[in-house]
Amino acid sequence: MDAREAQLRQWLPAAIAQAAPELGPLAAAEPSLSAASADASARRYFRWQQGNLSLIVMDAPPEHEDSEPFVRIAGLMADAGVRVPRVYASDLQQGFLLLEDMGQRTFLEQIQAGIDSIRLDQLFDAAVDSLIRWQLASQPQVLPPYDSAVLQRELALFPDWYAARHLQHSFNEVDRADWAELCQLLLASINAEARVYVHRDYMARNLMVPVSGAPAVLDFQDALCGPASYDATSLFADAFFSWPEPRRDAWMHSYWQRARDAGIELPAEYAGFQRQYRLMGVQRHLKVLGIFARIRYRDGKPHYLEDAPRFLAYLQSACQAEPDLAPLQRLLTRLELTA
Repeated sequence: MDAREAQLRQWLPAAIAQAAPELGPLAAAEPSLSAASADASARRYFRWQQGNLSLIVMDAPPEHEDSEPFVRIAGLMADAGVRVPRVYASDLQQGFLLLEDMGQRTFLEQIQAGIDSIRLDQLFDAAVDSLIRWQLASQPQVLPPYDSAVLQRELALFPDWYAARHLQHSFNEVDRADWAELCQLLLASINAEARVYVHRDYMARNLMVPVSGAPAVLDFQDALCGPASYDATSLFADAFFSWPEPRRDAWMHSYWQRARDAGIELPAEYAGFQRQYRLMGVQRHLKVLGIFARIRYRDGKPHYLEDAPRFLAYLQSACQAEPDLAPLQRLLTRLELTA
């Protein structure tokens, strides 16, 4: 047991007592605490159980993670009709949260375990329903903007961490020229999109398979107000599981039609939305490659970078579909990056 876990165990009894009116009578059984999952960040999760009651305890060291956005955005999402874990108790100073347990199987785990096509479409239909509810609740200035400054910082992770640190390739003058042209293209498209609430990691790993009703959404603490295509792009161009391009595009077409019908301001022609989500995807895929490299070399978690070929495949696919991405194709060729 490390010092943080010991601190958490000291905090738990008072947190359980605070939550007792909502939880109801507790069983007489001895409670247990076990590891539930880890995070790419400094956060980690424990599962507390007593009898038939199960709760999740988040450990987010305050020197590394601010838990206040999690609590605030959980409220925003719940008000929008999105299913999120209830926060039963919180200690933001110590970095501990006591949360509703939303189950033990994510969409990703269900997919990896095997799932038929009908059930798969049902899960993603439900995920799109929740996403559209979240987007329709958007209000200006409630969440910070996902603006050019943030997008540029994210893009810089690719040359700084994936190219320079992982590939040992510092950009030369030609690289920098292509990179500047690419960034200008991406930002012009992204900034022209309608602005909605953006989860920023709306994907199978952060959606829980429901026993009934809507899926539970996790890992939403970094939400911003930004481009409308972002969350659908991350849902169907998943970071940890690949779908054939025709299937991804069919799902994106379904989202586009349903979101437009609901009142989300997307392009009137699907071809316009295709271009938006492809360019949005390029920004995200480059960012994620940089993040995964940083996690490996700075944080000592190398396994994330094993998924790099998936993102290279996404980038190559986008280059084939969008001639304007020629600067990216030239850069990938010089870096000898193939899917």
